[in-house]
Amino acid sequence: AGCGPDNPSGLHLHAVRTASGVEAVHRFAEGQVGAPGIAHGGAVALAFDDLFGFALYTVGSLAVTRSLTVDYRAPFRLHRTYTFRARVAQHEGRRLLLHADAWDDAGQKAGSAGATFVVVGPEHFTAVDPETQLEAECR
Repeated sequence: AGCGPDNPSGLHLHAVRTASGVEAVHRFAEGQVGAPGIAHGGAVALAFDDLFGFALYTVGSLAVTRSLTVDYRAPFRLHRTYTFRARVAQHEGRRLLLHADAWDDAGQKAGSAGATFVVVGPEHFTAVDPETQLEAECR
């Protein structure tokens, strides 16, 4: 994920389904550095957004991010293991509200995120040439 499995700068999250949503374990590396030794906040936001995308499989809807809010409670350190858990909290019509939390390897909550997604049809993804769209999204 993060622009697809072939993107060398992608996060390559591997999500698994849980009883309440989805979960992924991730370690940020030098490619996602912000300050020395710390993951860039945008990389952390990408991890949450990607995991929300996997959570959509639990409701069987195609949807896109409308808004994303991240609460950074502690720095996300490079080379440290973080467990991200996400779930669909509410589904009303075309609107989906999602929530996620991330914990470090010591069990401390490092951050949380909330997002609003909007259900779309498959034509949303085919309205633009996929190669052109992918190039634009991954710059």
